[in-house]
Amino acid sequence: MTTTDQRDLHREALAAATTHVVRLTDADLTNASACAGWDLATLLAHMVGQHRGFATLLSQGAAPESAYSPERFTQTAWQGSVADLISAFAGVDLDRTLVEIELHPTQPLPVHVLLGAQLLDTVVHTWDLAWGLGERFEPSPALADAVLAIAEQIPDDDGRERPGAAFAHAVPSASSGWHRALALLGRDPATVGAGG
Repeated sequence: MTTTDQRDLHREALAAATTHVVRLTDADLTNASACAGWDLATLLAHMVGQHRGFATLLSQGAAPESAYSPERFTQTAWQGSVADLISAFAGVDLDRTLVEIELHPTQPLPVHVLLGAQLLDTVVHTWDLAWGLGERFEPSPALADAVLAIAEQIPDDDGRERPGAAFAHAVPSASSGWHRALALLGRDPATVGAGG
């Protein structure tokens, strides 16, 4: 079975996120995000921390929970974390297995699965960021298809009710594609934030 290489798509997702990030002002950081209880500063600190944690895991073969801790957002921190993450994925065998403790505390997972999880996280959080700016974000069809394929495999169970859960329970949607992916991950694709 041939492993699908989604590194180009992942770089596309990070570039799309960055187009929103570079336009942020300090005042924007206090806007609510689409993640309940998180403002944009908290959302971005989470994303930077995830970049750092994944980069550490991929480059060192292991990463403690602290490696994924949120890191205060600055434009410099964002750019550096994105560069580190891209470099780390570029330098690792996609079939190698590693323990990513936030996905599973003990079970090694193939890097291509970790890449998919990071891709989904990036694309959905870009929508969350755009929502907080009062904007709409629509990924490319290829990115939307990739996110939907992963979203359809994520259980909608009691784990979504835990504090800090990545996704709320799915919301009803008659749509397909990108909007269906958002709905499966607990986002209402019909809403747009107030942008402050």
